[in-house]
Amino acid sequence: MKMMVTWTFKADGVRGAVERFLAGHGAAPEGTKLLGRWHSSDFSGGFALYESDDAVAIFAGAAEWAEVIDIRHIPVVEDAEAGPVLAKAFGK
Repeated sequence: MKMMVTWTFKADGVRGAVERFLAGHGAAPEGTKLLGRWHSSDFSGGFALYESDDAVAIFAGAAEWAEVIDIRHIPVVEDAEAGPVLAKAFGK
């Protein structure tokens, strides 16, 4: 399953998050595959795309950053997967 992870920095969390990231703590959690990560140019946060069928691995990764960022996980599907579902749901 693909999981979109978005984050915003907590108040006074930017420096702590940057220090963790530069120290190598930005690697994908064990049991997940990082497909891409993007950082907003205004230092407000960013988003990443992971692939994993292990909800505990996703949770563990979030727990490591919970002190410095607010995290949201959103399961996502690609167009090729969404099309047939939408056609069925909307009668096309």
